[in-house]
Amino acid sequence: MNDIIDAIGAFVWGPPTLILIVGTGIYLTIRLGFLQFRMLPYALKLAFSPARQDKKSKGDISHYQALTTAMAATIGTGNIVGVATAVVLGGPGAVFWMWLSALFGMATKYAEAILAVKYRVVNSKGEMSGGPMYYLEKGLKAKWLGVLFAIFGASAAFGIGNMVQSNSVSDALQRSFNVPSWLTGIILTILVGLVILGGIKSIGRVTALFVPVMAAFYVLGGLIIMIMNFDLVPAAVGLIFSDAFTGSALGGGVLGTVIRYGVARGVFSNEAGLGSAPIAAAAARTDYPGRQALVSMTQVFIDTIVVCSITGITIVMANMYTDGLSGGDLTAASFTAFLGDTGGMIVTVGIVLFAFSTLVGWSYYGEKCFGYLFSDKAVPYYRVVFVAMVFYGAVEQLDVVWGISDIMNALMAAPNLIGLLGLSGVVVYETKKFLKVAKEEKEQEKAERASRAS
Repeated sequence: MNDIIDAIGAFVWGPPTLILIVGTGIYLTIRLGFLQFRMLPYALKLAFSPARQDKKSKGDISHYQALTTAMAATIGTGNIVGVATAVVLGGPGAVFWMWLSALFGMATKYAEAILAVKYRVVNSKGEMSGGPMYYLEKGLKAKWLGVLFAIFGASAAFGIGNMVQSNSVSDALQRSFNVPSWLTGIILTILVGLVILGGIKSIGRVTALFVPVMAAFYVLGGLIIMIMNFDLVPAAVGLIFSDAFTGSALGGGVLGTVIRYGVARGVFSNEAGLGSAPIAAAAARTDYPGRQALVSMTQVFIDTIVVCSITGITIVMANMYTDGLSGGDLTAASFTAFLGDTGGMIVTVGIVLFAFSTLVGWSYYGEKCFGYLFSDKAVPYYRVVFVAMVFYGAVEQLDVVWGISDIMNALMAAPNLIGLLGLSGVVVYETKKFLKVAKEEKEQEKAERASRAS
């Protein structure tokens, strides 16, 4: 069974899928006039500034809460385990291709969010519902694609967004602190239940506080390593760039492998193109789709360009990626090489925090897909089952679940990318409309500053 699932996984995540994901990002980047590069400073300002509130602003949570909910789901074990796997299988150059895929992925994430807000609906509970299933149905007029996406999304939520994460926490705590799996399962089940049973407003409040602390804890540990060993940083970054085009670190002749694992693990990390994050973006309180889309775009930058870079550069600096270690063990060993036992502790705690945040974020994605397929009245039952599966994942071996989850993620991407390409004209139109408004707001702020100064 594992061999069959691995073969299917290798096929659905093969070059055609990766080319389609990156190609969509490149296409949208060109159509949007390289917006992610021009507007990144403004987007970061929007993300971390109080949101504008007026009569046009509708939604359930703030810009910032929508961003942290999406980041909760994407900043996960992939930032620690996935990056290490990419370096082992593809060499240091894989980190470069992660960066490149993220830069184009920012345009993809922007387009997903702008469509999610534009085509969102108010459900029977008075809450916002949106995401690929709605813009495929309402925008592309292809409800069958929306149904397919929702099926794949709801399935993936139980795998990569649930059991796989609780299993990672259980393994990490058992190896490092000898905590029994059943105890980890009980504690995780209670904590996740307390957060998600309150719906998106509860999730938004928790992630707004939890995600910045979680990310800062791990990033700070990596930055301390780089500062203390600054003499190793230029050589490590130089190797990442040189190996990206030669594959020499793995003996040469493997450039395709370097690109494949770099792009694949980048996509796994930031989820640009998979269609998951726009589900959270649709709940944001905003006046224009373009405003929230710029905020959502910053998620890819923070996830891959910042957090994944900490892992990748540290691993290359430690130079242990050819010693037979892989995944979280390699990242832990690399941090330990520079910080002793404290380094290993940072990685272990990072895995626990990242996995918990993914559980919370993906619970919302799954319930929205489930509600689309059935009805909003069925969501409470979904939440109960989701919480129960957290315990199951913590105490059972999940080799098959890992493989099936990877397949579901790839299948999610297919209908979503079709929607992005088919509705790219709508993305461009909404972008132009918002940029005009943003320009007027900037001129108004400039005039107000000049008036105050005089």
